[in-house]
Amino acid sequence: MNASAASSLPLAGRTALVTGVSRHRGIGLGVSRRLAELGASVFVQHYSPHDADQPWGADDIDSVRAAIRSALTSGADFGDWGLDLAEPTAPRRLIDAAVDAFGHLDILICNHARSGGDGSIFEMTAESLDTHWSVNARSTLLLTRYFAEQFAPDSFAPIEELATGRVIWMTSGQHEGPMPGEVAYATSKAALAGITPTVAAELLTRGILLNTVNPGPVNTGYLDDEPTDRSAEIKEGVKNSMPLGRFGLPSDPARLIAWLVSEEGRWMVGQVLTSDGGFSLS
Repeated sequence: MNASAASSLPLAGRTALVTGVSRHRGIGLGVSRRLAELGASVFVQHYSPHDADQPWGADDIDSVRAAIRSALTSGADFGDWGLDLAEPTAPRRLIDAAVDAFGHLDILICNHARSGGDGSIFEMTAESLDTHWSVNARSTLLLTRYFAEQFAPDSFAPIEELATGRVIWMTSGQHEGPMPGEVAYATSKAALAGITPTVAAELLTRGILLNTVNPGPVNTGYLDDEPTDRSAEIKEGVKNSMPLGRFGLPSDPARLIAWLVSEEGRWMVGQVLTSDGGFSLS
């Protein structure tokens, strides 16, 4: 790639790990393609057995891989691994695999999530709480630790703002209103939003900027007419509450995330950002 071409790609030469990338309509694929289009090398984690248990089912992983590869720019690389992040050792093994593939990681996007098998507070069990916690919160924290350790083994100062690492977590807007029937999921995601300032302050000592994104109601399939796990009344109510007249698309949060991990986003740190097309204002 020549110098002029590289200068037009804000993430040229950067390497990213994106988790939860297994479906064509998922936020993970939207983010991965956006980072690839901007010049990054992209390593993705997927776990199709989880998708297969959902009403909308799983997609062919080879076609997902092809969609990301088609977005790569000259000189950028791609890698992937199917791995269950509920396993206690999975976060370290995933970071190690991505580092082995690229030599170093600059960006971590924790997009993965466990959904389904949830309920109200009156249906909660230790197992249902633990299964959501282990995937949505525990693995995110451990992935962040191991990413930070490979990015900068020791604390350093002063921070070089044009050479900072970036971490993005995903929450689901629990602070904007109730999520009845999703107590385990909402608890695990709310934990990430709540701990964001603390972890962001610690990561700064290693030159890493953490922000958390609430993508709002993005239709990754669960807001379709069918198959779905939401009633028609709930979906219609959400759509009627969207000021711009539509549900979010994966490309909507992807644009924000790509900006946050670029040089242009280097002044943002420790924030929980909502990207919902005004849904929380309605």
